[in-house]
Amino acid sequence: MEKKRLQSHPIINITPRKEVKFKFNGEEMSALEGETISSALFANGIKIFGHHPKDGSPQGIFCANGQCSQCLVLVNNQPLKACMTLVRKDMDVRSCEELPSLPQVKKNPVFKKINEIKTQVLIVGAGPAGLNAALELARLKVKGIIVDDKPELGGKLTLQTHAFFGSIKDCFAGTRGFRIGEKLAEELRKTGKFKIFSNTTAIGIFKDGYVGLLKENKYMLVKPDILLITCGAREKAISFPGCDLPGVYGAGAFQTLVNRDMIKASDKVFIVGGGNVGLIVGYHALQANIDVVGLVEALPEISGYKVHKDKLRRLGVPIWTRHTVRSANGKEKIESITIAEIDEKFKMIEGTEKSFEVDTILISIGLNPINELYEQARKFGMNVFSAGDAEEIAEASAAIFSGKLTGRKIAKELRKNVEIPEEWHKLAEILKSKPGKTTISDVKILEKENVMPVIRCYQEIPCNPCIDACPFNCITIRSGNIMDLPVYEGKCIGCGKCVAICPGLAINLVFLDYDEKKEKSMILVPYELDETMINIDDIVDTMDYEGNPVGKGVIKKIRKHQSMEKRLLVSIEVPYEERFKAASFRIRQDSRQLDNIVELVDDDMIVCRCERVTAREIREAIRSGVTDMNELKSILRTGMGACGGKTCESLIMQIFKSEGIDTSLVTPFTKRPLVAEVPLKAFAGDKK
Repeated sequence: MEKKRLQSHPIINITPRKEVKFKFNGEEMSALEGETISSALFANGIKIFGHHPKDGSPQGIFCANGQCSQCLVLVNNQPLKACMTLVRKDMDVRSCEELPSLPQVKKNPVFKKINEIKTQVLIVGAGPAGLNAALELARLKVKGIIVDDKPELGGKLTLQTHAFFGSIKDCFAGTRGFRIGEKLAEELRKTGKFKIFSNTTAIGIFKDGYVGLLKENKYMLVKPDILLITCGAREKAISFPGCDLPGVYGAGAFQTLVNRDMIKASDKVFIVGGGNVGLIVGYHALQANIDVVGLVEALPEISGYKVHKDKLRRLGVPIWTRHTVRSANGKEKIESITIAEIDEKFKMIEGTEKSFEVDTILISIGLNPINELYEQARKFGMNVFSAGDAEEIAEASAAIFSGKLTGRKIAKELRKNVEIPEEWHKLAEILKSKPGKTTISDVKILEKENVMPVIRCYQEIPCNPCIDACPFNCITIRSGNIMDLPVYEGKCIGCGKCVAICPGLAINLVFLDYDEKKEKSMILVPYELDETMINIDDIVDTMDYEGNPVGKGVIKKIRKHQSMEKRLLVSIEVPYEERFKAASFRIRQDSRQLDNIVELVDDDMIVCRCERVTAREIREAIRSGVTDMNELKSILRTGMGACGGKTCESLIMQIFKSEGIDTSLVTPFTKRPLVAEVPLKAFAGDKK
């Protein structure tokens, strides 16, 4: 069986770990210490974990974040989520093909008193917002507890290999996401003010002000004076024929496998959704030597940052706007994808279908806040705050600053003698800003200089690390507003610090004095992929800033720059007339389009993944007069699965809307009192 582990990565250092043996369906396999079952199975080439008892459909991962139940397996005869359960030595893992038998009770269980804890502040979620809020409070001598359901602190920061936007001072701009997570976690530990509960899930809020926590099957109750919810966000789902096949899953799940667990989860991926998450995950795939066959976006323009789109295009990744996925094709696994163009009403245009061979389809069509605990706490009148994506979906840099701001708000609530500067509120809003207008300007050529940067940052986004990086203040933002575009003012010495730090890889250096005859020129470009893919004297296809072909270039030098960890600076010799056109070079070639188009019936697509309910069944119920999601649940079991309707509720609402029903008249699902599954023995305090 082929192993699917990354042996090297251009950004992340892969450290050796102890091997652990376990069994899956009776076959001995190897995992690495501290690895989840789902990642261990992927590493052993297994993507189908079992089959659904209702219709025998293959089951694999979907969210890899504990939010659904697609990866359910039997662990020593107990049903557990593979993505949230760490492999242990000699663990017996089996597919959930049928219900497990109940254990035999040989003696009465011993009930023990549940541990109760009181604290000033309880923070649920140790991602960018939660960690920075805890740090701000710790600096102000506030004590508390911070909990997270993962083994490591940092939340989604641990999955991010790219450099962050924003400002260096306020949100670590120019630093890679996983390094920011490490830095925040280390600083918080040094304060000694917060108890850190990792591998701990907040499962519910109770009306007496207690929060139920489950730490590795041990249950406890915490009563905080103030509660802060920073649980982040979950990915939105989309229905299309074949969407339930193993190999169709969220972009965040892919990042977890590739960037956290060093698994080569795929050979050929296709991305659905052109926001920042989709664009970034495409770049992360290329860093792991995984081919990105293409990306589709239903809107006329990409909604993510232009610099993210441009760097994918420059590497040779095709991007289709006004397109969507027609179907995922295959029987037990993904074999190909069919996409199609859509019109202004988002209807597919017949005859525009294109099919490509892929083994993975990544869904990245947006995020929903994980705010159930916040809503519960508000309902019971608790003193509760939220920050980061749990409050409002934005970029991670905005979440970092949101945590700091909310930490200061909580300190004031605790009557600490602190103020919140007015500019903090203004900066928080700026960091949450959507991309502003795009202004493409010609390069202002300063021929009297020997070298000059070409800044292809044409879209208004909150970012300015190039300003701080330049030792001679050659680059400025004249207005002082972080949203405005940087401008080169002259007198560059060619140090390359701006090229090395730019999060969007949008700055090159052009050496104007390279050739006295003015036949050739030298450009300096950033590079963050596999170093073995390029060599001195390689002839490369140069591309302009938007990914259009320019000509040919020759790699003359490859060097590292101390101001940006793991980013290479590549010197490319180009024809003199192309010195300001060439922005980078192409890595991948065009994918071969398949001839066969698979036609599937839309009504047969799965909407409720947990209970295997189709769009046709839901439409029939709606047409019979159902306008209450709870009635729909009682008829079809939609929302009855382990995810509690988190995945399918918005999809069902879309079907109501397509049937001409005013969704304001539809009664939503009644929320479950507990947001995660809990073994009954944990409530009893029984350890056996």
